[in-house]
Amino acid sequence: MKAFSLTLFTDLGLAEPVLRAVTAESYTTPTPIQAQSIPIILEGHDLVGIAQTGTGKTAAFVLPILHRLVEQRTNPGARGCRTLILAPTRELATQIADAARIYGKFIRPSVAVVIGGAKPGPQARQMMPGVDLLVATPGRLLDHVSTGAIRLDGTAMIVLDEADQMLDLGFMPAIRKVMSMLPSRRQAVMFSATMPKPIRALAAEFLRNPREVAVSVESKPIDRIDQRVMLLSGEAKKDALVTLMKEPGVERAIVFTRTKHGADKVCRHLEAANIGAAAIHGNKSQSQRERALDQFRQGRIKVLVATDIAARGIDVDGISHVVNFELPNIPESYVHRIGRTARAGTDGIAVSFVEPAELTYLRDIERLIGKQLIPGGAVPARGVLPPHLNRANNQGRNGGGQNRGGAPKTGHGRPQQRAYAAPGRGRSEGNRSASRTG
Repeated sequence: MKAFSLTLFTDLGLAEPVLRAVTAESYTTPTPIQAQSIPIILEGHDLVGIAQTGTGKTAAFVLPILHRLVEQRTNPGARGCRTLILAPTRELATQIADAARIYGKFIRPSVAVVIGGAKPGPQARQMMPGVDLLVATPGRLLDHVSTGAIRLDGTAMIVLDEADQMLDLGFMPAIRKVMSMLPSRRQAVMFSATMPKPIRALAAEFLRNPREVAVSVESKPIDRIDQRVMLLSGEAKKDALVTLMKEPGVERAIVFTRTKHGADKVCRHLEAANIGAAAIHGNKSQSQRERALDQFRQGRIKVLVATDIAARGIDVDGISHVVNFELPNIPESYVHRIGRTARAGTDGIAVSFVEPAELTYLRDIERLIGKQLIPGGAVPARGVLPPHLNRANNQGRNGGGQNRGGAPKTGHGRPQQRAYAAPGRGRSEGNRSASRTG
């Protein structure tokens, strides 16, 4: 990795109105991904950026896009866009558009958001005069292109944000179709937390001599996250979650489930225990998802229960805990989930509830991150919980508190000795619902 000596935003060559907006947000020092990426994008090169979530990737491409608007304020043409940004989820698309408006407040760029879960009519009308910046999810974008509401033949730049997540959600065919509609002379930028072979193949196919920057080892959670594992029977998870959420150190938490139905069930259980919670997943309308996020950001609820499809668009400060109520069946998703905490230089805690049927998923995650998450590396037999990870076995049905590792005691007696059906290793909710929610 190339070392850079740039330490201030004023060193990056950004236009004065952009710098003024950055200063107004009290930022003076760019993050490593910003310091390395912004000069390359300003020079007009294609770029592949590898960086974990929470490292400042959005500003790394939004700021040079705004700089270009200052330097070359051209008309995008009716129903067209000068810059196209593709994102995997509605929340992330909205977040990117908000960042463009904040950093562009002294430029006033025209920004449109085209996402699923919202009425297409207003989106089409917003695109009629053309916009400087279009942020879209792939499925809804292609819907509008097919009706003629959006044109891509004049787009000068495209950004693929969270490319690996779009791969996980099954968006690669749509992305290839979008890329084929763009002019041959355009700048392309791709950001991803991981760089699997299909993403590298996409970059090789559509990017011209791209520069590559990486600010951390691929797929490794940041060191500031304290990762903990609790081995539990499936029936014990809900009570263990309530116990954990009532601990004084839990200020704001995201709980991840594999399915939409599971997220709703967990949310109802928390609410029954008088813990403020809301669920966010692909079956929720856009207004419901926005309302839940607003309540979470404002501290009116303590817990947000989410599926992976919404994970990357949750950009909320002060998340003290991430809980994997169910482990993901795609190991990379574990990294993305726990990356919701320990953002902007803070510390965070990630707790995973693992039942015997999920041990295969746990091994996959450990291989990916190069770290043993079970103390001592011991893997128990199916259905058997080791005493040092289930100290509450000796505390009676209503035991509480924390064990030495910081995970809450479950308050349950002997572990359930039963046969567990191993969860399927098929596509996650995000894969199944990509066409509906994009």
